[in-house]
Amino acid sequence: MITAISWVPRGAAKTVPIEAEPPTQEEIEEAKKSIALGRAGGDADDAEGDEDDGDMELDDEDEVDEVAQARAAAKALGKSSSAAVGDISDGLAELNMDAYDDEEDELEVFSTGLGDLYYKDNEDDPYIIKKNDDDDEDDDDSEIEDMTIKPTDIVLVCAHNEDEFNSLQVSIVEELEDGDPNMFVHHEVPLSDFPLCTAWLDFNRENGDEKGNFIAVGTMSPIIEIWNLDIVDEVEPHVVLGALSKKQIKGKKPRYKKRNSHKNSVLGLAWNAVVRNVLASSSADKTIRLWDLSTGQCAVTLQHHDGKVQSVAWRSPEVLLSGSFDKSVIMSDMRDNGQTYHKWAVEADVESLVCDPHNEHSFLVSLDNGMVQAFDTRTASSNSNSGQPTFTLHAHNKAASAISFCPSKPNFIATGGTDKMVKLWDISNNQPSCVASLNAKLGAVFTVSFCNDSPFLLACGGSKGKLKVWNTLSEPAVANKFGK
Repeated sequence: MITAISWVPRGAAKTVPIEAEPPTQEEIEEAKKSIALGRAGGDADDAEGDEDDGDMELDDEDEVDEVAQARAAAKALGKSSSAAVGDISDGLAELNMDAYDDEEDELEVFSTGLGDLYYKDNEDDPYIIKKNDDDDEDDDDSEIEDMTIKPTDIVLVCAHNEDEFNSLQVSIVEELEDGDPNMFVHHEVPLSDFPLCTAWLDFNRENGDEKGNFIAVGTMSPIIEIWNLDIVDEVEPHVVLGALSKKQIKGKKPRYKKRNSHKNSVLGLAWNAVVRNVLASSSADKTIRLWDLSTGQCAVTLQHHDGKVQSVAWRSPEVLLSGSFDKSVIMSDMRDNGQTYHKWAVEADVESLVCDPHNEHSFLVSLDNGMVQAFDTRTASSNSNSGQPTFTLHAHNKAASAISFCPSKPNFIATGGTDKMVKLWDISNNQPSCVASLNAKLGAVFTVSFCNDSPFLLACGGSKGKLKVWNTLSEPAVANKFGK
């Protein structure tokens, strides 16, 4: 399953990524302690404490099933024990172990060929294939070439789940002369939990003036992991925002620190590209948090919504939009830490929220009922309902899960839905019309995203776990309408 996609700006990634250092003995011991703590039974109280102290008990039925399976196995072994003993006795008799010490210590020569010779030095053995230093250098050069990211390459990161393995797949997209992109996985980053959302950022906590190549990941866990994409084979995130309880017991519902973490899954992320040390997150705990990446601490918490907050987006460096399962969109002015805000009512639960990069007053929301609605921020008022949508589009037969603007062509958008379709739209004059549609064989489509560096490339992902990069300019209708 692919749940989220982020493009890395061309040139942001290192040409040759760095290999992670192996863990120190201290880190290994710390990991052992964590594992041992997770396996420990009994009750333990968190010293930090929290108002959410609910515990999830172990399933008694599972314990009964395990005991029953053990008893059944023991019973089966008991039934076949006599036959098994007979087989073992026959085998020992055949080996004649009682006369083992009486055997003659004679060396039997089965062959006099070259294979029986012993060589003190492997250089003298004709059967050992020897590699010279040039071969080793060729292997090193080949490995470096495989890992090298060319200046023309585009890097794409997707949040991926297969069975119980969660990861970030970092892929390279090569634009070919015939227009069809070539794509392959460059490396993977293991994740601790099921990923739900991602946001690329360049803020380097170790040196704020030096830009980096990082990605923030929101998961089913309340914490946010930030990974350095320029390091391969890394097993620990660069930064973790929020904190789990120090004492966690397997089978128990985890408890979290009161003021420094979400209390539920992180559903949306938005990095402020102007105020680069600020990251916004939205959660199933109905809150929005603004994080100071330079300290790793939560600076502001917003509690304007009555339902899960599915999506957040920066309208400007000071204005944050959020969409919720309470069927509303809220615009918060962060100059006063969100105390001033305006609300728009929408038809259904919000699935995705995007700002129009070509119109500073416009934003779009895709909804659980398959609709897409557009709004103008100039209709904002102090009333609970700030204004009517500028248009409503029935985009999909099921939930419209994702929406994306083409970065170079005004009025050109893409939508994806759980009806398995990806659609391209012209929304000129607030009168949307479908330009092209595609069943990309991805299953239910969860995410779509246009590429800033190659504006007609659209990445799509869904329930089947496959990634599709669609050159939308290859569609004649798109070429005629927007290719000029």
